[in-house]
Amino acid sequence: MIISQTPFRVSFAGGGTDLADFYRHDYGAVVSTAIDKFVYLAIHRFFERQFVLKYSRTETCADIDSIQHPLIRECLRAAGTKDFLEITSFADIPSSGSGLGSSSAFSVGLMHALLVQQGRMPSHETCAALACEVEIDRLGDPIGKQDQYASAYGGINYIRFLPDGSVQVDPIVMVPGMREGLEQRLMLFYTGVTRKAGDILTEQKKNMTADARLRQHLTRMRDQADELRVELGRGNIAAVGATLHEGWLLKKQLAAGISAPGLDDIYGRATKAGAAGGKILGAGGGGFFLFYVEPERQQAVKAALADLRQVDFRLERQGTRIIYVGD
Repeated sequence: MIISQTPFRVSFAGGGTDLADFYRHDYGAVVSTAIDKFVYLAIHRFFERQFVLKYSRTETCADIDSIQHPLIRECLRAAGTKDFLEITSFADIPSSGSGLGSSSAFSVGLMHALLVQQGRMPSHETCAALACEVEIDRLGDPIGKQDQYASAYGGINYIRFLPDGSVQVDPIVMVPGMREGLEQRLMLFYTGVTRKAGDILTEQKKNMTADARLRQHLTRMRDQADELRVELGRGNIAAVGATLHEGWLLKKQLAAGISAPGLDDIYGRATKAGAAGGKILGAGGGGFFLFYVEPERQQAVKAALADLRQVDFRLERQGTRIIYVGD
């Protein structure tokens, strides 16, 4: 048996510029971090000549082509899997529509486990690139590349997406104590609403082509990532709050489904109570809200959002890894 553990991520700046429709004309960039919420994939050879897959449902299939779960099916194909396997997945948070990059973390973790099962030792780059191939090229999902690379590499990173399709991952080295200070100022709340990221991203891509102003918004969001990289390196963690606030105002204009009256109300209550800034994570429309809040204002923010579930988390240094190998 092989078990992989792969972190989810939260992003601070640059979301949307990891889409090919943007970075193929000019580079994209994000600043994001892995967090200590994980998806686990357990695989082992199955005695019978069939695949047994256990996720939110159970599938028993005679061949790869019969598998209904698209990520599992295409990961098996991409890995060149020959053995019949039992695959089980479980996660620390909701696995769909959370905005924490859960689908991409699933793809990265499954690719990692499948390659190790074949006796290979894949790099972080290999796991991320193959996950992108599965989700974007094989399945045609209208998503970007930031989630796969954030989950594969772990840590706090500045990730750049180049016009030729290559990706550069640069760890952000922070002043001693500032990483912990940032961690202490981040608050995560679950809205209880899930959404299909693909629908929102498809509209965003369509709008980007039709309205030059939206491309300008994305360029500014990309520039925010460049600026935040520098500020974090200087130890100016307060820049995260201002970046989140400006980024949220820009992000809401990219597609109609990103925000809604209920989400605007949440943001208004949080900022009135003392949050310096925040945003819905991922494509938008629901999932998790991230806020930057100074310690002395956190009780007030928590009280203002008492109808939401707060999720405690820490920043995660490691990316996808194998935590168990056995018979």
